[in-house]
Amino acid sequence: MSDVILELANVEASYGPVQALRGVSLSVFKGKIVTVLGANGAGKSTILKTISGIIDPSKGQIRFESEEIQKRDPDWIVRRGIGHVPEGREVFALLTVEENLRMGAYTRSDADGIASDIETVYGYFPILRERARQEAGKLSGGQQQMLAISRALLSRPKLMLMDEPSLGLSPLLTQEIFRIIVRINREKGTTILLVEQNANMALEVADYGYVLEVGRIVMEDTCKRLLEKEDVQEFYLGMKAQGVRGQRRWKKKKQWR
Repeated sequence: MSDVILELANVEASYGPVQALRGVSLSVFKGKIVTVLGANGAGKSTILKTISGIIDPSKGQIRFESEEIQKRDPDWIVRRGIGHVPEGREVFALLTVEENLRMGAYTRSDADGIASDIETVYGYFPILRERARQEAGKLSGGQQQMLAISRALLSRPKLMLMDEPSLGLSPLLTQEIFRIIVRINREKGTTILLVEQNANMALEVADYGYVLEVGRIVMEDTCKRLLEKEDVQEFYLGMKAQGVRGQRRWKKKKQWR
């Protein structure tokens, strides 16, 4: 299907003797935000690492724009158009903010375009302009997350893999980060595959969702429908005790569309 930018078919992956993914199949449509929900240890981050070439799958196919990319080098995958914002930010601590951004553009040679894109991310995150000459390791956690997202954008990805962007952030900063994620998707047309433990926020911004348990996809649907499923409400949204009134309060909170 031409609108599918990324497709995983029966992907399995392991860490030594421990099998982390068990026949995972999913599709990401061009221009959409797709989220993968699941508890710690479910295999969410492993999905992203397998797509970006950090982990080689033991079985299955990964197709990006109809081309198989499994077992390719991460450098080749970045050049092909996939950016990865890792869990825990992983900025280059001893490099400045601007040097980190330029590291994100290492596959490019268009100096004017790089300068323009740096200005664009400074527009998303003005604090990064103020801290441009500061070492990244001295930024706050929220600022490092902003930098990690911006660094990935400098490669001009067609698809961004985002791993727990709200991890360790305050509710206020989490809202700010997710507003920018929506802007990136809407303004730049960047497709986003989002792994997130904050199910409320993920389902609020995403178009389609998958639920992962112990390495297997156990549920998938539009986020609107997932929000209405009792299992999702009970285990991921904590809404079961609130009943119908709680669902109504939740729906009133939606502010991204």
